[in-house]
Amino acid sequence: MSELSKLDDPDYPAYTIGQAAELLSVQQAFLRSLDTADVVSPYRSAGGHRRYSRRQLELVSRLREQLDNGHTLSAASHILDLENELAATRDDLAEARSDLQAARQEISDLRAQLARVTGQAGQESGGEASAGSEDAAEHRPDDEEEEEGRR
Repeated sequence: MSELSKLDDPDYPAYTIGQAAELLSVQQAFLRSLDTADVVSPYRSAGGHRRYSRRQLELVSRLREQLDNGHTLSAASHILDLENELAATRDDLAEARSDLQAARQEISDLRAQLARVTGQAGQESGGEASAGSEDAAEHRPDDEEEEEGRR
């Protein structure tokens, strides 16, 4: 991976605290307080300087929205955790639905294949198997009992 392509990685710590604060229109002290509270833990450079990734900046932006709506930091963090969990559950559900649809299609294909194979087998044996099962379906002992009960 070239050095420049690292910038495409949403987890690459590319932004200094000053750049992050400017991009988010917040004070650097706000970002430091999130780090102190273990809500957002930026990468530390060799010199100990905070470096933020795009994913962390998105998280801080979402936290800021919740704080602006009057939630405490703890509540805002919990809300974001629940939102993330809900999004993951929705993704899992969509994947399960897709898997179910694929399984239903496979069952349908197998049933069609079975019908073709059993239909060919019935035709090759002169149709005796299908005729015998039709006779059995037409004349069942339960039908006789119902007939007698009506008389």
